Amino acid sequence: MSSSYREVYDRWKSDPIGFWKAAQADIDWFVPATEIYRSDIKPYGRWFADGVCNTCHNAVDRHVDGGRGEQAAIIYDSAVTGTKRSISYAELLGEVQACALMLEDFGVKRGDCVLLYMPMVPEALFGMLDCARIGAVHSVVFGGFAAPELATRIDDAKPRVVLSASCGIEGSRVIEYKPLLDKAIELAKTKPDACVIFQRSQSRAKLILDRDHDWQASTTRKAAELRAGRKSDCVRLAATDPLYILYTSGTTGQPKGIVRDNGGHLVAMRWTMSAIYGMSPGETFWAASDVGWVVGHSYITYGPLITGCTTILYEGKPVGTPDAGAFWRVISEHGVKVLFTAPTAIRAIRKEDPGGKLRAQYDLKGFRALFLAGERADPETVRWSEETLGVPVIDHWWQTETGWSIAANPIGLGMLTIKHGSPSVPMPGYDVEILDAEGRSVPAGEMGEIALKLPLPPGAAVTLWNANDRFQQSYLSRYSGYFNTADAGYLDEDGYIWVLGRTDDVINVAGHRLSTGAMEEVILSHSAVAECAVVGCKDELKGELPCGLIVPKSGINVSPDVIGEEIVAMVRQHIGPVAALKRVIAVDRLPKTRSGKILRSTIKRIMDGEPVTIPSTIEDPAVLHEIGSVVKK
Repeated sequence: MSSSYREVYDRWKSDPIGFWKAAQADIDWFVPATEIYRSDIKPYGRWFADGVCNTCHNAVDRHVDGGRGEQAAIIYDSAVTGTKRSISYAELLGEVQACALMLEDFGVKRGDCVLLYMPMVPEALFGMLDCARIGAVHSVVFGGFAAPELATRIDDAKPRVVLSASCGIEGSRVIEYKPLLDKAIELAKTKPDACVIFQRSQSRAKLILDRDHDWQASTTRKAAELRAGRKSDCVRLAATDPLYILYTSGTTGQPKGIVRDNGGHLVAMRWTMSAIYGMSPGETFWAASDVGWVVGHSYITYGPLITGCTTILYEGKPVGTPDAGAFWRVISEHGVKVLFTAPTAIRAIRKEDPGGKLRAQYDLKGFRALFLAGERADPETVRWSEETLGVPVIDHWWQTETGWSIAANPIGLGMLTIKHGSPSVPMPGYDVEILDAEGRSVPAGEMGEIALKLPLPPGAAVTLWNANDRFQQSYLSRYSGYFNTADAGYLDEDGYIWVLGRTDDVINVAGHRLSTGAMEEVILSHSAVAECAVVGCKDELKGELPCGLIVPKSGINVSPDVIGEEIVAMVRQHIGPVAALKRVIAVDRLPKTRSGKILRSTIKRIMDGEPVTIPSTIEDPAVLHEIGSVVKK
């Protein structure tokens, strides 16, 4: 194990206050914190409590002041429109200042909320940064989200202004946002004072008089005011002031608004970019995600820009825009050093190009590492990526709530041995324990619930929007003194974490607790399988039995029945007779969220013949009918 990682982790564990006090030196503070941690602020304490800072200043202004004005801050690459644009830090500053003045003239003040409902265009980043500049709290909702879901977020966040666009583009489909936004505002009890619409040429929106405003016209006027001498300064904010709200679906149907603060988030983003991803100022980083998800917040917008890197903003898919070589083109063309994406993106590429032939068309000589997160990175996907790319492929594990990785292989601290199937080791800030149902620690190698000893580190969620008690109930009530991740797994003898899936994905077969994730790992080792999902289906005798859906690779000529028989035998051999699969069903595709997560609970309801509510986060609802018709055969 890397002596550097071990030394750094031990230094944090022996003196967490001193560790994060040292880390704050990489941030430009108006007033550095002297009170590094306060334990008496609910629900579990706050970091850098008396510090004064501004996130936009650290992400934009300080780099222009420090001589990086001409460096590319954002490279926008839209594979769906054929558009490319490089935006320097100096240009970014001008765009953000103009947007900030626009918001201020709409009456937005420090502490007000602004909701963004945007596609993957640079204006989405401008909107986030201008909120940070003036102390407004932004809440980004994934563009194209259904109107009722958007309405619930409007009612919870109560935004003064909504920033949106006329449309988004999903593959070859143009999705008009304005009708969805209008319907959501009609449904919502809370009405914003104004909506600002960025008009795209693919579909122009009709504006409602007195409420809607044209983005381009508004910012052009504000840019002229800046040139005439009007100022747009960064507001001095308490480190504990909220930076953003990011909604994650709640089990009750009421969305949970994860709140991130300014100071802790700044320190965590800067530290992780260097220590975990090995990035230096001036280098190009690409998180192939969406600004609507936590990865987009942390590592498209804030992490790279706070560090002084160039960030890639990609509007497209891993396949089909135009082919399965799209990612390799972007890496080659823009000099990407590190790519961060979801395993499902790599599986999609592998399904279309199993031999990795398209990789050979591109020069990736400066490319250093591929990081995977969002779902379990199965060993076969990792091995294929290693062979295809010839660089370290690093699974790391984190959640919307944590904001950055709980466990990783931190290349900035020196590479550790990669164990396929494990996201490696806990990061400084995270004291990980495996607990049984009574809250007792279990021995190495034994499965239990993964819990994080409080306090959570800087950059993690500090509460839920206007719902401290709900945060306590949702995350801190199950085990006293711990944050419950709701993931199951174990620690091995070397201290590596093995995440076996959500606790909901641990099924009980005749009294035996089995991980569906472990079964999926076996299934994905079959040479004909591109993707799979295992769920527990109802069984009168044994309570539950595992059932599997598989997506065969392109060009496979073996009968699905034969593949299914081989998979059943493989699972029995590797996990044991109790893990016998009840059914293995071949399908064309799996239901996924727009961020690439497989909707296993929805699959389970289909398999059990229960009524299915279409999840608001689903990428394509038609896939549910496809699976339902196959399951009934």
